[in-house]
Amino acid sequence: MAMLCRLREVPRHLLVCEKSNFGHEKSRHRHLVETHYHNYRVSFLIPECGILSKELKDLVMDSGPYYFVKDLPLHELIAHEFINTFVKKGACYALTYNTNIDEDNTVALLPNGKLILSLDKDTYEETGLQGRPSQYSGRKTMKFSAEGSTMMSYFSNYRIQERQPKIALSTVTDLPCPVLRSGELRGEPEAACSAQELFEWLGAVFSNAELNNEPDNFISTYCCPQPSTVVAKACLCTITGFILPEKIRLLLEQLCRYFDEPKLAPWVTLSVQGFADSPVSWRENEHGFRKGGEHLYNFVVFSNRDYWLQLAVGANDDCPP
Repeated sequence: MAMLCRLREVPRHLLVCEKSNFGHEKSRHRHLVETHYHNYRVSFLIPECGILSKELKDLVMDSGPYYFVKDLPLHELIAHEFINTFVKKGACYALTYNTNIDEDNTVALLPNGKLILSLDKDTYEETGLQGRPSQYSGRKTMKFSAEGSTMMSYFSNYRIQERQPKIALSTVTDLPCPVLRSGELRGEPEAACSAQELFEWLGAVFSNAELNNEPDNFISTYCCPQPSTVVAKACLCTITGFILPEKIRLLLEQLCRYFDEPKLAPWVTLSVQGFADSPVSWRENEHGFRKGGEHLYNFVVFSNRDYWLQLAVGANDDCPP
């Protein structure tokens, strides 16, 4: 009976939705992209599109590289040479690899030079030059991402690997899409779907779930919210790796420019997922796993430069910023 009760428990999730315009002087879009540091997966969906533009394709192909350094002594992250070479010269991000945030010691390097340590389930925030040596005495496999990086030569005395993000590009045919109105975040009965309905629909699309609600489908009975329209083709692209916020910002800006010329698509989306075992979500906001380690955001970009922004975190986090 106790196990049955635990199975019935539904983890708490938080979803914040807001709308604005990219041209508005108080728009938060750039700040929220740049302060979501540890990005694992980026996906965008363009309805009524069969082939990516050259500009978008070039950005997708230029989304890497990132690096793995095995058995790295943690004191290397507070060494003056490392700070002068990487941290002080631009954006540098690092995160321990193959660690569970609620069970293992986890370390994250932020671009402002701060180290976030999750030790014995407590989070410590330190400035790179002021860490206590005893906290950095172990070794971890670290993954790094940095602009204009010279990681391979700097860590040549360690086992370092350069990796490129995995890119999956596909064309989805006859895709049922929700009807949206940029000014109706909550939707409108029989006229437009809400932001939350769109968020759920995107999850199904990115999971390659069937959207026809067939009675004999034992995997998913989900169907597209109403009202909807069927698009002949939609371009779906997913990038998986360790993606810099700067790369994501460029993608978002290019998706905004997608509507500089008339298009059949009324909107496009850009979704970003963070590493589940990162000790932070946005800025230095503490992040945990418990029953779900999600921290993610999604932009819906409309042809008039309006946008919806959806931010979601899991059971162990405070409200998104």
